[in-house]
Amino acid sequence: MSLLPLQDELRITTIGLMARPPSPESPITPSWHQHLQSYLVHMEVGRSASPHTLKAYRADCLELMEVLQRSGLEPMELDRRGIESWFAAMDTMRHGPASISRKLSAVRGMYRFWKRRGIVASNPWAGIRGPRKTNRLPDFVPVDELFVLLEAPDPKTPLGLRDRAVLELLYAGGFRVSELAGMNVGSVDLKAGQARVMGKGRKERIVPVGSKALAALRIWLDVRPSLLKRGLDPGALFLNFRGGRLTVRSVGRLIDNAVAKAALIRHVHPHALRHSFATHLMDGGADLRDIQELLGHARLSTTQKYTHVTLARLQAVYDHSHPRAKG
Repeated sequence: MSLLPLQDELRITTIGLMARPPSPESPITPSWHQHLQSYLVHMEVGRSASPHTLKAYRADCLELMEVLQRSGLEPMELDRRGIESWFAAMDTMRHGPASISRKLSAVRGMYRFWKRRGIVASNPWAGIRGPRKTNRLPDFVPVDELFVLLEAPDPKTPLGLRDRAVLELLYAGGFRVSELAGMNVGSVDLKAGQARVMGKGRKERIVPVGSKALAALRIWLDVRPSLLKRGLDPGALFLNFRGGRLTVRSVGRLIDNAVAKAALIRHVHPHALRHSFATHLMDGGADLRDIQELLGHARLSTTQKYTHVTLARLQAVYDHSHPRAKG
């Protein structure tokens, strides 16, 4: 099986994403909705925003418009009072710093685009900063616990074999869950031991896949046809029990089930397998720039957080073991 060019089945096209007008109960007027559409078209076509980003930005901008409408404010004439109302709403909804920063990026970008197009006279969000983010170290699973997790799914059922292949591939390639969910059967070259994925910014990358994951994939692909319904094949690498493409949310549920079966005493977020991949490579002496390439990070600074994980663990070992570390 050779690698095939990635298709756009998962891509939220401009027409599909924007065609949903606001419901009659929504405070969003058709003109606001039209201006929002133009911004999202710009993000998709001009900035190569991923489907996930488009969906999130659309929700964030609609949320702003609803907050302003409830406050009796006009989005096209937004001022300081409107911005304060938005931050107050974010606090009431208990959004964290990272979430608020992303939402701020979405609405700031929308007004910047509107200003360039002459839709608004100024961008009131210019110079507005989000809350300070806490520097949390990435969560990861220790090697011994991770091996137990990988072997947790039931090898006697098609869904169990699928789950095993999902877990093995997530860890073997350090993929984002959205990347894995977007893979097609042709995205993996079993002979070459490689997988082609579409990352952030619609940038393709080819990642090597280890022998354990390849073996799990071969077994899964042998039973995959048993999940197809009425002969319809969506082409997705991983299928749900209805024969459709496995979703990001479903991957999260299968990880939770595997954690329960493995009786781990920690919560394993889907992204923790990606963090574990990078951390274990770092522990094994891999070069930071190689890890950056494998993860698909645009900036090396994003990858450097894994050096902090390793250093933090070394510090803990030192504090616990060295006779002169305490007292």
